[in-house]
Amino acid sequence: MPGTGAAPTTPARVVVGVSGSLGSLTALRRAADEARRREAELWPVLAWEPPGGDLVSRHGPGATVMVETWQNLAREKMLTALADVFGKAGPGVAMHALVARGTPGPALVEIADRDSDVLVVGAGRRSLWHRACSRSVSRYCLTHATCPVFAVPPSPLEAELAAAHRRNVLGLGLDTGCLDQEVFRVTQERSDS
Repeated sequence: MPGTGAAPTTPARVVVGVSGSLGSLTALRRAADEARRREAELWPVLAWEPPGGDLVSRHGPGATVMVETWQNLAREKMLTALADVFGKAGPGVAMHALVARGTPGPALVEIADRDSDVLVVGAGRRSLWHRACSRSVSRYCLTHATCPVFAVPPSPLEAELAAAHRRNVLGLGLDTGCLDQEVFRVTQERSDS
């Protein structure tokens, strides 16, 4: 209010990392729920880096020309993720989607810099192999953020999809036993009625 001398209040924010993965889509849905609960703004953030990292892109031939293309691809990925999770209805709260150039962990921590912010990240895969061999955005955020961080566990569907993918890559057949039983049960119910 003008003339009262009171500092304008900034709205509370729920910042969420988006990568397009199933885990990040689960985190995005959870962040929207949290934003509604807190009556806060939803800030989905997709952080991107040029293929090979910034160092390679600065010295690679033609990389500066490609930066705009990579930026546009990141925007498209964000729009796809938002559409996949919210459809045309939207999240039900004020939203400020952001595409940021940088490493995901540091970018998220830098954006979620207010004490009143909440940062939501997908917890990622839980296997020892993935913990040992990949950088963990959620681990970085939990360690470096100055605001509360919610790490959303992976969807159970993610493990099933990964198992199906492994079987497909190895040329093994998919286990359709449960599906066969369900088809049999539905067929039986129809014939009984």
